[in-house]
Amino acid sequence: MHLAYPAVLSVFLFCTGLYGVLARRNAILVLMSVELMLNAVNLNLVAFDVWLSKAAEETLHSGQALTLFTIAIAAAEIGIGLAIVLAVHRNRGTSDIDKLRDTAEGHEPDGPDTDTPATGTAAEKAEATA
Repeated sequence: MHLAYPAVLSVFLFCTGLYGVLARRNAILVLMSVELMLNAVNLNLVAFDVWLSKAAEETLHSGQALTLFTIAIAAAEIGIGLAIVLAVHRNRGTSDIDKLRDTAEGHEPDGPDTDTPATGTAAEKAEATA
């Protein structure tokens, strides 16, 4: 088998994951896209390990060992990331990344403009009735 087949598949998986990270607004779908990108890297590591072990006399399988570490780190990342997303969803009521970013930056939600002066405030109305 040629090295080009798993490499092309890995490129397609990575590009799909990159599109998911850039285009999605749901935090869980973004985490799934990151996992897809990590799996594309794992596929490349194993493919190049097999390809290089055919050329080398000694087989160290360092690519496969690195893939196991990447899988372990990805599992921990998805566990912690999912816990954070669930905690944010419980507190804020949404997992939309744009809304969470806006609240973190201190932007007010969409509503009437506060730049225009109000016609009458509660203090002015209280003075007028007194």
